[in-house]
Amino acid sequence: MKDVIDVMELQREKTRKNPQLDYKKLDFNNGFTPARFIFECGMKLNGQPLTLATASVVMHRFFREVDPSNYDCYLIAASSLYLAGKVKDDPLKIRDIINVSHNTLHRGSSPLEIGDEYWNMRDAIVQAELLIMRVLKFEVGTTHPHKYMLHYLRSMEGWLGKEQWETIPIARASAAFLQDFHHDPSILDYNPRHLAIACISLALQCYGVQLPLIEDTDDEAWYNVFVKDLPKDKHWEIMEKIMETYNKEPGSP
Repeated sequence: MKDVIDVMELQREKTRKNPQLDYKKLDFNNGFTPARFIFECGMKLNGQPLTLATASVVMHRFFREVDPSNYDCYLIAASSLYLAGKVKDDPLKIRDIINVSHNTLHRGSSPLEIGDEYWNMRDAIVQAELLIMRVLKFEVGTTHPHKYMLHYLRSMEGWLGKEQWETIPIARASAAFLQDFHHDPSILDYNPRHLAIACISLALQCYGVQLPLIEDTDDEAWYNVFVKDLPKDKHWEIMEKIMETYNKEPGSP
């Protein structure tokens, strides 16, 4: 089940396909762009998936409380990454965050020398971290959907049978949908358990998998085994939101 939470290779594949994304030329784009920046920098820093998810959620929460036009979104993204490392006990060195952030914004640049630019950026990240904490009233803990997804997928592995489970990458696809949805601020609007179910549902539909002994009717759905408080309309709403995220990616039609 390692692939349920170790999904960073998926992001590496995306980055290899579009390695020269110029963030300086992109619009804020409803939170997608700075979240994309967080995941790219976090991947380079070998951050844990839950650390990057936390950073993304913190950043989305911050921009819901303020006017985004008043802030440098990439500074807030870098500071959210620094803060998330502390929250998830995955310490990311501030010098590494500075150099990776600077290089990601200025492709091909050398690491910053210890000088005015370095110290100004370091001070800005630290001050932005304090601002984020104050705006969020020091409530930066997050209940992630990942742990629910892990539980549901472990149960489904026995439900489907080992042969079919190993043939179809349901766990990998579900984890990919969940990671990608962290690019969109609407991830804040939904129950973590419901998010986990919606991501698994998309994976099942992508591969045309029908769970044994379940007839998906108006009165009964497969996920009722796991959650009892998810109406079908809400279920479909979340799946549509996840799919809409892909239309926000820079370069998408």
